[in-house]
Amino acid sequence: MPTSENLISLRQGQYLLLEAELPGHQSEVIGVLLYDAEENHLGCRLRRDWQSIADEEEDLEVLEWVEQDLQHKIEELGPERLLDYLESDLSNTLRISGRESVVFADFAKALNRLYRQHVPAKVQPYVTHLPVYTLRAAAGRLSESHTVEPEGWLEAPQDLRLQEGMFAAHVTGQSMEPRIPDGSVCAFRPNVVGSREGKLLLIENFAESEAGGQRYTIKRYRSRKVEAPDETWRHERIWLEPLNPAFEQWSLSPYEVRVIAEFVRVIE
Repeated sequence: MPTSENLISLRQGQYLLLEAELPGHQSEVIGVLLYDAEENHLGCRLRRDWQSIADEEEDLEVLEWVEQDLQHKIEELGPERLLDYLESDLSNTLRISGRESVVFADFAKALNRLYRQHVPAKVQPYVTHLPVYTLRAAAGRLSESHTVEPEGWLEAPQDLRLQEGMFAAHVTGQSMEPRIPDGSVCAFRPNVVGSREGKLLLIENFAESEAGGQRYTIKRYRSRKVEAPDETWRHERIWLEPLNPAFEQWSLSPYEVRVIAEFVRVIE
């Protein structure tokens, strides 16, 4: 029987699509707005590939200004007054759709889902989008000679600085909660630079079978080093630490571990 602790609280909201029609182009959806009347909260997410729909520098500047202006007007007018303004005063270049009802449990997730469903943003690899893999596929991509195709491309948050080689991957399990919630999609950076000590790393654990579900894991990396006869240092023992205290750390030899990439942040 479900309890009050595990029931999901659903809310009713409204979403609207923002459209632009520039000279020489058909009307295109450029963003989505989500309104939660219960919380009096309005969120918006706009595409960033303005160069693909704007030929003139003047049009490009207008589109780049839109999101900043929307955020300013949300603060100035409040959500409901802003929606009334958009529905009555937009020009022929910018238009707003009618309100559509939507049920959601998490506002941010709902806004992202609506954005992906309705906004045809152009994929710009490593500029606005990252390839998405399972952890196993991500490991294979970095270790095998053949190409591993991504399952898709995900638009990254605007404040995440992308670089060639970064990727996104699905993370399951509760061992890294609350920092990395079960079911998250996270961004990773290969080629870990500098010391690995204390970093959250995507690890291949050779002590686990491929079928066991723990072969590829994210853990905090700890190691103990000893001085070798040639006066260099080598890892004597490695510990993989969960962030969730309900889980135990793993102690492994250096030969049982391969570092694949460094965790950057949760995307969604």
